[in-house]
Amino acid sequence: MNLGVELFPTLSVPEDKFHDHCGVFAVYGHPEAAKLTYLGLYALQHRGQESAGIAASDGHQLLNHKAMGHVAEVFNHETLQSLRGQAAIGHTRYSTAGDTDLKNAQPLTVSCQKGQVALAHNGNLVNAASIRRELEGRGDIFQTTSDTEVILHFFARSKQSGIPESIADALDKVTGAYSLVMLFKDSVYAIRDPRGFRPLNLGRLNGAWMAASETCAFDLIGAKYEREVEPGEMVIFDQRGLTSLRYAPPAPPARCIFEHVYFSRPDSLIFGRSVQESREMLGRLLAREHPVEADLVVPVPDSGVAAALGYAEESGVPLRFGLIRNHYVGRTFIEPTQAIRDFGVRLKLNPVRQLLEGRRVVLVDDSIIRGTTSRKIVGIVREAGAREVHLRISCPPTISPCYYGIDTPNRKELIAANHSVEEIRQYVGADSLGYLSLKALQDAVGGPRGSYCLACYTANYPTTVQEPLLALRHRE
Repeated sequence: MNLGVELFPTLSVPEDKFHDHCGVFAVYGHPEAAKLTYLGLYALQHRGQESAGIAASDGHQLLNHKAMGHVAEVFNHETLQSLRGQAAIGHTRYSTAGDTDLKNAQPLTVSCQKGQVALAHNGNLVNAASIRRELEGRGDIFQTTSDTEVILHFFARSKQSGIPESIADALDKVTGAYSLVMLFKDSVYAIRDPRGFRPLNLGRLNGAWMAASETCAFDLIGAKYEREVEPGEMVIFDQRGLTSLRYAPPAPPARCIFEHVYFSRPDSLIFGRSVQESREMLGRLLAREHPVEADLVVPVPDSGVAAALGYAEESGVPLRFGLIRNHYVGRTFIEPTQAIRDFGVRLKLNPVRQLLEGRRVVLVDDSIIRGTTSRKIVGIVREAGAREVHLRISCPPTISPCYYGIDTPNRKELIAANHSVEEIRQYVGADSLGYLSLKALQDAVGGPRGSYCLACYTANYPTTVQEPLLALRHRE
């Protein structure tokens, strides 16, 4: 029987967003370290959906399991039982440097003269391409195409005798963003780069110590958030408890502001501040800068919800969930042979016609990257009967790629890098378009002025980005 459909086993729903980078988690001193790490990765799944892995130590050797797919697909009862020991680290990945391939899944595990070591990395090294060429010229053999591997090569090569000193020696040779967790047979290390690009937090569960990209991972397992790993700090968990070392001199801070705009879960504390509070403030300031007469404020779920709440509260226009998201869209779906307009977006979002019909709608989203998805969503809202659609974006125009651990389009693909706000408004089909100002963005997230990386909005990068890496990133 011909039902007029075809199965596409690897077809994914297109999403015009910056892709989440990676999430890391670590536990020391708990008899079920691997299981806690598994749960921690569950909470961090939004930070990477391509692969997941856990390395554990039983005190004598490191045990490792990783595979392509979501956390629930990679691990089962048997694999977790095999990851014995009281120490473990985990990683969930979206590739930002290197191919989408199992060989690049983390944690990376190697044996060298300093023993076995496993490494999980959130971030991106901006000088990795030149370093790799140099090491390969000396005869080093790389097992992956990931930038993370250069850290392990420098660690193994270090002439320093101690592990902390060897790590510091290796990190002195790399530049960029790195929040790391490292596992040895009898210790765990949590390390953050001197500029603090990516978040890394410390938690405690009874006598066990842990580290995680986001504090929501601690909430899931009942752990208590203690504090951030400071930029340039190396934290060691071992039988002595927690030891803190300053391995690098201070550098101008460059915390990723997009963590508060989009990446992190709203129930996390990032850089010591509530993400939910930041996003609601983004919406409030957006309402002050771009008011409009309207009947409804409608968030683009899920990332636009908190900002829409702030916009509604500030403007007095009621918030209504006029777009409903299907949370059960998996990696595969059946698409009709006869094309359905905007099928990918419609699979994820469906309008509530009874709310939208005849109304003036303020549509709130966190960002516009290429503009293709925004155009489709505005069209869906109009087709549902909205009389006016006013698009409000809770960050400034995105004009530059990120090279610090986020998978982004190149500059040619970023609509705001090549078009005016009015041209973008015409393209997406909105009656009006308003972006949050850069000043308001910084006001909303708090913290000292100048402490955030704003490169995606300003093109002013806090480090030198080497041209070979730029070429590599544009090919991915």
